[in-house]
Amino acid sequence: MSESTSPSVLSYLRQYRFQKKPTPGSSGVVTVSASSSGSPSQIRMPAPSTANRNGPIVYKRIRIQDSDSDDNPSPAKKVVVELTTAVKERRFRNMLEMFPDISPLFVKNTLVKHAWNEERSRDELLKHDPESNDRASSSTFFASRPGFSGQLPRTNGMIVRVTSGPSVGVRKPLAAKGGRARRGSSGSEDDDYGVRKGKDDRVYDSEDSDNEVTDDLVGDKRKVFEFLNTSSMNELSLLSGCSQKKAEAIMAQRPFKGWVDMVEKFNNNKMLSTDLLNSTQELLSTRNNIQRLMKKCVGLAQQLESAVAAGAGRLKQPGILDSSLKLAPYQLVGLNWLAVLHKQGVSGILADEMGLGKTVQVIAFLAHLKETGQARGTHLIVVPASTLDNWSSELARWCPSLRVSKYYGNPEERRQLRIEYSRGLDQIDIVLTTYTMVSSCPEERKMFRITPMHYVVYDEAHMLKNMSTQRYDNLLKIKSKHRLLLTGTPLQNNLVELMSLLCFVMPHMFSGNTDDLKNLFQKNAKAKTTKKTNGNTDDEVPAFEQSQITQAKRIMKPFVLRRLKRDVLQDLPQKTNHTELCPMSEKQQRQYKELIAGFAAKDGTIHATTEQSGISMMMDMRKLANHPLLLRYHYDQHTTRKMAARLARDPDYKEKNEQYLFEDLMCMSDFQIHQLTQQYSCIRQYAVPDSLIEDSGKFQKLDSMLPQLQAEGHRVLIFSQFTMMLDVIEPYLRMRNYRYLRLDGSTAVNERQDLIDQYNSEDIFVFLLSTKAGGLGINLTAADTVIIHDIDFNPYNDKQAEDRCHRMGQTRPVTIYRLLSAGTIEEGIYQVAQEKLNLEKHVTGADENESTEQKNVVRLLSAALGLTSPNK
Repeated sequence: MSESTSPSVLSYLRQYRFQKKPTPGSSGVVTVSASSSGSPSQIRMPAPSTANRNGPIVYKRIRIQDSDSDDNPSPAKKVVVELTTAVKERRFRNMLEMFPDISPLFVKNTLVKHAWNEERSRDELLKHDPESNDRASSSTFFASRPGFSGQLPRTNGMIVRVTSGPSVGVRKPLAAKGGRARRGSSGSEDDDYGVRKGKDDRVYDSEDSDNEVTDDLVGDKRKVFEFLNTSSMNELSLLSGCSQKKAEAIMAQRPFKGWVDMVEKFNNNKMLSTDLLNSTQELLSTRNNIQRLMKKCVGLAQQLESAVAAGAGRLKQPGILDSSLKLAPYQLVGLNWLAVLHKQGVSGILADEMGLGKTVQVIAFLAHLKETGQARGTHLIVVPASTLDNWSSELARWCPSLRVSKYYGNPEERRQLRIEYSRGLDQIDIVLTTYTMVSSCPEERKMFRITPMHYVVYDEAHMLKNMSTQRYDNLLKIKSKHRLLLTGTPLQNNLVELMSLLCFVMPHMFSGNTDDLKNLFQKNAKAKTTKKTNGNTDDEVPAFEQSQITQAKRIMKPFVLRRLKRDVLQDLPQKTNHTELCPMSEKQQRQYKELIAGFAAKDGTIHATTEQSGISMMMDMRKLANHPLLLRYHYDQHTTRKMAARLARDPDYKEKNEQYLFEDLMCMSDFQIHQLTQQYSCIRQYAVPDSLIEDSGKFQKLDSMLPQLQAEGHRVLIFSQFTMMLDVIEPYLRMRNYRYLRLDGSTAVNERQDLIDQYNSEDIFVFLLSTKAGGLGINLTAADTVIIHDIDFNPYNDKQAEDRCHRMGQTRPVTIYRLLSAGTIEEGIYQVAQEKLNLEKHVTGADENESTEQKNVVRLLSAALGLTSPNK
């Protein structure tokens, strides 16, 4: 410190008040910040520390007056504050997490260039090509540069920091009585993007009660005041900690005359709390961040559309593909879409409906990269084990020139492959492996974490829908330049799951905003509950819900390609859907009511088969809605004891302890016990009568449907989620003399195709299948009628079942029947499934008011390839 400044410094050191004396022996160092001419200088002194102090050092700021006099200091119009080192380091770390492929030195220099503004730095880094980085040593990214101290904070002693660089002016905090009102952030474009408000940024601090609240409305205070004074019930319900009753209390207190009036009303009402003021600020901040993210996504969509309009997206089928195989027109559009994304440095999600050939489109794209010399390294394709062989055969069939290495096998085989890969992957175009293999042991996790890949393709990527799982975290760490996700069911549950996929495929764009995205898309359920409570109809969708759907569509538009069979396969026969409400039989209905009321009858009979937790109770309700024999009503304790005694004496039955046998039987359903009677002649007399097998509302519906379908020459697929239900349907079909086949998860893989061929070639009326068995490889176009005996919570599982016969090669119209037991839990399951389908309709449907300038990229690509006109 120079002598010329010493008197001024000494003079104003007297104004610095310590709350505690510094620890003896501690070194206190003054930090002097340079400032522009005409503005006061600034001194930063370390706050006193104690031996037990743990957190970061807190600095007090002192304004140096224009005069050396202590008596008449010149008034200052503003306090000059500069970003602390901790803030800069936090922003630097944020940027590194968002842009892991860009060198740390380049990231830091970009932040310095934009005065540590994250928003502007993010915009520049998004346009940067990581592959063109000048490789700089990571050890230099803390090098000394203007605006960055180059030192990490310490707690055991004080560090000299001489800082320079841009400073910003802020107002003094507004004092408050019973709580300090703060200006907070203005919400301008210069605010921290995606950075949470700290305690000092809150609009209201209930811990500081030294001064009075004022009606000065600036920045976030004004926005919070306007929101609480004008918002609807549904919007108020979005606030954290705001129940419906609290929202009603807020509305009852309105209008608020000013900030002071609002604070007093919140403090004096037992239902309310001033914490809601900060909750409002947090909600508005979330909306602001989402709005900015949406603008970026809309801009990206426009950028892609401009690229297509400028001539991108006119690729023909790659020459290295097998010339005897041809891409369908819509598959050619998919190839061009992927190529446009690649050219723009963007990753995406290919989410075409099941059966449209996503595998083939990806193979064509990777072939295009190789043919044009754009493949910068080896690609990795991660698939479920059940589709590994299919991918391998399709790669060999469509593009034999792609050199594929299958990373699969026993531990020793995989160890040898790892040794081979460590020598280099120059002779391998594609490594094909499974989700299990990439993370089955530490060596494999490390190999994929450090081995650079160009593209990583994740098949069946809806398995990545939960960003909080270990699997998601492990797969996120696979080192790659680009990611491509494939899924036929992108919206099977909710928008949060899709956002998990987007955060995975485009971490540069979405990292740091996941909490905001969750907050945006998880509010619909809460809002719908409030809406129904208020007696509104489903058609009265609040404006903010409509806005959320619009925002979701705009955010997803550049990244997701989703096409349906009905849109691209013009020659596919018509599919008709019917929902059949099936009244339960008289006895079944009585049993269902008893199940709801209780589980133990007066005679002590236990009707339920499992411990009655909430989930098991729901499962028992589903079982009874389908067939009473799936629970136990027929066999009482007296009968089961007799059966246990006979089985204990049977030489072919392994268990000989009669008590153990009795306990085992008590845990079985009626039909499971009936199956035992068919295996052991000693208890055959206890078999359930045919009348009980027929005693089901859905079987009575089948009695009215199947004879007519058979008479009209139709052939039927019957699906059930439960193999135990298929067990009951089999004897029913035998009783009605229907010829049938059965395929479920227990059917051997080498027998499945034989069954399919037999059904397609012979006159067999019914094929029984479990809903999820067999994957997409099952082609049953010989059938034209699908009966979903019991529906799934996830409607896409049922849609996949429909696609067994409604697919390419089908020549007849297809009819789908869904059986629902009337007045049961199945009606609720169906409603939930429809809401999920409606969600997809909202998100993937076209905007009726979409302007001509915002044409869909796919439409433009189709026109560029001469497949359609631009306006269709």
